[in-house]
Amino acid sequence: MALQPWRKAIITRIEEEADQTRKFFLQIPDVDKFDIEPGQFVTLDLPIHEKPNKRWRSYSIASWPNGSNEIELVIVLLEGGLGTNYLFNQVSVGSELIFRGPQGVFTLPDQIEKDLYLICTGTGIAPFRSMMHYISEHNLPHKNVYLIFGCRKKCNLLYYEEMRNLAEAVPNFHYLPTLSREEWEGKKGYVHAIYEELAAHKPPAEFMLCGWKNMIDEAKQRIQAMGYDRKAIHQELYG
Repeated sequence: MALQPWRKAIITRIEEEADQTRKFFLQIPDVDKFDIEPGQFVTLDLPIHEKPNKRWRSYSIASWPNGSNEIELVIVLLEGGLGTNYLFNQVSVGSELIFRGPQGVFTLPDQIEKDLYLICTGTGIAPFRSMMHYISEHNLPHKNVYLIFGCRKKCNLLYYEEMRNLAEAVPNFHYLPTLSREEWEGKKGYVHAIYEELAAHKPPAEFMLCGWKNMIDEAKQRIQAMGYDRKAIHQELYG
């Protein structure tokens, strides 16, 4: 497959989403409609290093196909991270960014014929937000869909009210946020106990994992220990 060309995007909006987390809205001026599949990502070429491959940073697209030429990225500021520090401190509305994409095959099955577990931490919710809005807007047939979102504190729950509203509007969509370091009215602890309980009787299922490496590594081990095949597990790794 040929590499996609580098293109220009313009920042049209920047919004605070949570502590140290911002939403960046990018418009692609050379097209009227920017086609994506929910779950894909773009790669930014940021002026932070002389070597090209040390300038590239990939981010999942948090928006969904809507017929426009604008996409949304949700990005957390990483301590010591050259890429995120540049985006948070040097980029403003009107700034131009160089990017390539959309890319990636971390996308919905053609037919959602099994229960679907969307398991994420932090900004790993981005591709799943895209997928759920796409399912909702196109009224795609589906079985149970469980969005299991792990964070430390409630202030870190990205798109919290939006996901709650979507769970009320979309049949068989279950939004299950869990906090590991704060008492609250919802679920407590890490993501693993939730899917292990829900899938204890091993219903036919697909698992999609997005977030930090330690969560994904542990989830893959646990899901296979439950008796699921490795081919039922799909991942998008951050860091």
